[in-house]
Amino acid sequence: MAYYPDWVSDDYPPDKIDFGRFDWIDFAFAVPDENFSLSWDGSDDAPATLRRLVQLAHARGKHVKLSVGGWTGSRYFSPAVATPQGRSTLANNILVLYREFNLDGIDIDWEYPGQGGNDGNVVSSDDSANFLEFLRTLRGTLPPGAIITAATQTVPFAGADGNPMGDVSEFAKVLDWCLLMNYDTWGSSSDPGPNAPLSDSCGNSTQGNANALSALRAWTGAGFPANRLVLGVPSYGYLSRSTVSYLQTRALRRRQFSGASRGRRSRPQRQRRRRREEQGHGRRSPVPGLEWVSSLADVFPGGVRVENEDGGMNDGQVQFSELVKQGVLHGYSSAPSADPGADAGALRLAIENAEPRSLFAGDKGFVRMWDACSSTPYLRSAGAGQVVTYDDPVSLEMKAQMVRQAGMRGVNMFDVHGDTEEWDLVDALRRGLGLV
Repeated sequence: MAYYPDWVSDDYPPDKIDFGRFDWIDFAFAVPDENFSLSWDGSDDAPATLRRLVQLAHARGKHVKLSVGGWTGSRYFSPAVATPQGRSTLANNILVLYREFNLDGIDIDWEYPGQGGNDGNVVSSDDSANFLEFLRTLRGTLPPGAIITAATQTVPFAGADGNPMGDVSEFAKVLDWCLLMNYDTWGSSSDPGPNAPLSDSCGNSTQGNANALSALRAWTGAGFPANRLVLGVPSYGYLSRSTVSYLQTRALRRRQFSGASRGRRSRPQRQRRRRREEQGHGRRSPVPGLEWVSSLADVFPGGVRVENEDGGMNDGQVQFSELVKQGVLHGYSSAPSADPGADAGALRLAIENAEPRSLFAGDKGFVRMWDACSSTPYLRSAGAGQVVTYDDPVSLEMKAQMVRQAGMRGVNMFDVHGDTEEWDLVDALRRGLGLV
């Protein structure tokens, strides 16, 4: 699964998607206004783009959901679901789009019930209870067989007391699945941390509930079945103006490197609009078969600097494909591996039949490094004074392996246009899921 944001359509039309690699595409976003009507976020061409997306997906036997809300589109959810009349109005407006575009489902991306989210969002302590009533209304409004999903935080919805709900089993009765948005754990910072941790494997994260493994445990512990949970993964990373060598949020690092200053954590802002607001060398990688690839950045400062999606160089988001295009990552094929205990003939046969995997090393002054606590890579250039926290095929395959082992429903990437033309990220996820 993957999101397709409408604002990328000029450079990345739906025809570029290889639908054979996906089961579902979420079209983002339809946005409720103060009257609970729906408009489009990001592009005047959204209706035509959505029609083309549905046409192409259905021709390949694949499915499309319309995602409603988003980071900048959740302002009026709270008043919309607060009354029976409002719930009915919003549900019927969604039904109109469902029928008009021949959709297969609806994804509600309210960021977030009972919590502030983006500036200006309306918030109520009754949000989560009202959200459940709205989902029941929506279920009764849409045709039988329509899929209804929700994009959520790594912890369950906030209850009336502001804490995560201990029982979300009633939501499981009306939702086909929940997407756990395991990204934006840490944004741009002078002392950056990981964007999308797999786990808190060091046991000392300052955000111990913001990782994939913790999200799985929190939601299943609150009564939502694992086989109806989808892990959200990012195609993008965060650029930071920084010279640190190790990622933040680790208590151990505070003791070992007391000279570094702690950056103030601001609430992460997923900037999903076309116009947006503004570990050491010589160590072995914790990923078997993957060695550190060094550069001359620390000896000869210079090289290139990474640009974010708006052309800035100090902060902001940057897609994986852009890191490759800008030359700070270059791909190479790993040597196939086999059981070293096998006899020579079996070893040769295994290597000949194995499919090489695409790996990516730092380049042009950037060094690819690895944060073992979060199981994510990051790029560092001392010459450029930049750090990029991101995910690559290695870290994404690890996340997908966790999904498969836990019996979760699958993964959903935000977003489809951030991958390479060779689909290196998606293919890594598919390998982890056991699909290739």
